[in-house]
Amino acid sequence: MASTKNILLTATLLVCVILFFGWNPSVDVWVQNHFYDPLNHRWLIVEGEWPWLDFILYDGIKKLLIVIYSALLLVVLFGYRKNWVQRYRRAIIILVLSGILVPSVVVGLKTLTNVPCPRDWQMYGGEYPHVGVLDSYPENFCREHRIRCWPAGHASFGFSLLALVFAFRRKQAKILALIGTMGIAWSMGIYKILKGDHFLSHTIIAMIMGWLIILLIVRLIDLLQRGRRVQ
Repeated sequence: MASTKNILLTATLLVCVILFFGWNPSVDVWVQNHFYDPLNHRWLIVEGEWPWLDFILYDGIKKLLIVIYSALLLVVLFGYRKNWVQRYRRAIIILVLSGILVPSVVVGLKTLTNVPCPRDWQMYGGEYPHVGVLDSYPENFCREHRIRCWPAGHASFGFSLLALVFAFRRKQAKILALIGTMGIAWSMGIYKILKGDHFLSHTIIAMIMGWLIILLIVRLIDLLQRGRRVQ
């Protein structure tokens, strides 16, 4: 599944999706308008209005994933002699690297792209013009600081769990892992969309980008393991 062909296809899909939404921002705006009340100037989900929801879909789930990945890392580092660790070593390493690299790359891009969130747009009560990842800021627009919104960093934590697909051998288990991951990741992503923190495209791109990173991780690990067998 992590063949060169699949990696190239995923990379091509990522570029196509970025270009599509970059050239068609009206799609994002049309979706986002369903979650914004222009009369009351508020989003469907307001920060702090439902603390339990904020905890479950933001702080709680993110901290839980960090704990899980940290525990798996410790298992690999200090429990490598155990039989069950050696048996599942490949799957654990893929999960750990995915948990580290997928959010790191996506969040790192956020610092470089300098794209405003929906709530920052002037049409939604913000101070920023309608600027996408393929656009430049107007020359007369003064930016006090860089803004970080593209792609969706929070949802990328959830999409890092797509590595679970490679943790199982049975097709049914892979499908269940995929469904469970999509449920978790898209719950995190939709939560941020409903708050005006991200456009739909931000989350879609984070998903494809996460999958591409995971494919590269799996490909690299398999190549390294193959090289060791040859030696």
